[in-house]
Amino acid sequence: MPAAADKTRRRGRDKSPPTSDDDDIGITIGTPNGRSPTRKHAFDIEDPAVYEPKGVYQKWNEFYSNKDFGNILLLIALYWLQGIPLGLAHGSIPFLLKEKLSFAKVGLFTLAGYPYSLKLFWSPFVDSWYDRKFGRRKSWIVPIQLVVAPMFWWMGAHIDGLVRDPADNIYEIMYLFLAIVFLSATQDIAVDGWALTLLSKENLSYASTCQTVGINCGFFLSFTVFLALNSTEFSNKYLFSTPREEGFLQLGSYMAFWALIYVVVTLYLILWKSEEQSDEEGEDYGIVGTYKTIWQICKLPHMRQFIAVLFFAKLGFIPNDSTTQLKLIERGLHREDMALAVLIDFPVQIFFGYYAARWSRGSSKLRPWRVAFILRLLCSVLSMATVHFFPQDGLTTWYFYVVLLTKVAGSMASTVQFVGMSAFITQIADPVIGGTYMTLLNTLSNFGGTWPVFFIMRAVDYFSSATCVLPGEGKPYSCATTDDRKQCTVDGGTCNVHWDGYYIVSTSCVLIALTLFVTFIRPTVHHLERLPAHVWRVSKEAHR
Repeated sequence: MPAAADKTRRRGRDKSPPTSDDDDIGITIGTPNGRSPTRKHAFDIEDPAVYEPKGVYQKWNEFYSNKDFGNILLLIALYWLQGIPLGLAHGSIPFLLKEKLSFAKVGLFTLAGYPYSLKLFWSPFVDSWYDRKFGRRKSWIVPIQLVVAPMFWWMGAHIDGLVRDPADNIYEIMYLFLAIVFLSATQDIAVDGWALTLLSKENLSYASTCQTVGINCGFFLSFTVFLALNSTEFSNKYLFSTPREEGFLQLGSYMAFWALIYVVVTLYLILWKSEEQSDEEGEDYGIVGTYKTIWQICKLPHMRQFIAVLFFAKLGFIPNDSTTQLKLIERGLHREDMALAVLIDFPVQIFFGYYAARWSRGSSKLRPWRVAFILRLLCSVLSMATVHFFPQDGLTTWYFYVVLLTKVAGSMASTVQFVGMSAFITQIADPVIGGTYMTLLNTLSNFGGTWPVFFIMRAVDYFSSATCVLPGEGKPYSCATTDDRKQCTVDGGTCNVHWDGYYIVSTSCVLIALTLFVTFIRPTVHHLERLPAHVWRVSKEAHR
């Protein structure tokens, strides 16, 4: 045996040996799909006479002719419907409330988003209770949508009155959206599980893309588009020929419209979409067995490390994601300007959502996630700067571009992280308990971005210090919260800010996150991404 071949074999003892010396190293000429799979080390030269790059039209035809094209569209539609209440609960409603409430009271409303971070506790029921004839996932998706539709319709007639006076109705508003988000979170469990079996193996990577596109589109409509059409200034400037006192679209009519869409999609699932039991799903574990399986999975050494990463990974971004835009509105950014910024930002999210799944392949599946982590921390620092240096005389054109650039960069990094992590989770999830396994990992990821929000928003008010100086001999009082600042203005006083808790909280979170990334998150993720898929699964014998 030649010495070179012998060295090659010794270096690769942990791998399957080549079939022959001739197959070990070679030169292949031809198209990418026509190369020999047996060559381990090859210098591939594509023949320009044979290889033709695909244009956009060819790529679309290839995608359209995909055997899973209809199922991909269905997944996008189902995730889209989930994005509608999320866009309202995490986007529009906090903005509407912030105009009349303090950060602490808006933080109270953010509790409505917690079901998405706690859905793991009831996911085994979704995976185990179903009508086999009707469909394992449809047994949950259809009833949930039939409940959400009338709830949206009822809220369409009452929500505008509640939001006009949020101080007295904050608990009722929170409970209503808590119920909506709970139902959407339960539906998400079923849709996540269906995605693992609805798509064929070769198209499974599209699952995270469907989730990104669908949820982002729904979030975009409920956040950006709604706020723009709800804005009186935007509507009078671009839509109405004569000025009006209210915007083009009110919250009630918007929710009533989506109630009808829920009904249409549900009728399609009932009448035209059948669900077949996948061979990969195998026999059911049952509720008790599924809980035991979750516990066994969580006890895996690498899973404990993964849980710790997901629990703390988003801490540095939360102040920027939850409070920066509210602070910009407070400084003078109009809702229509913010809506325009997100409108420009939306195509960027879709573009990077498509390519992020392709980047998250190979041996370094989470490398894009790690790069985006640093970029998001940098964007958090830049966002603090945009708030601090916001023009005192109002938003100017050049400063709007600064705000836009910072937001687009942050959203780009956020999308890359979301899709990269979703793609990684999809690859390691076990189809036997697909809905629960996906929910377990997605819940851990979501919870890492949810649990700090309430505390951070309260901390912004807690660490803020400001004094209202009244004319004459009036006694000064604190005006750190929004309500106190408004009262100070009514009393004819001046609110002097000594320090803003937003900068204290944001800076602290960025420094903590950077320290954790260097010492724990980066080396741990680098190790976890190289583990084979089978080590993430638990055998049935482990919980019998």
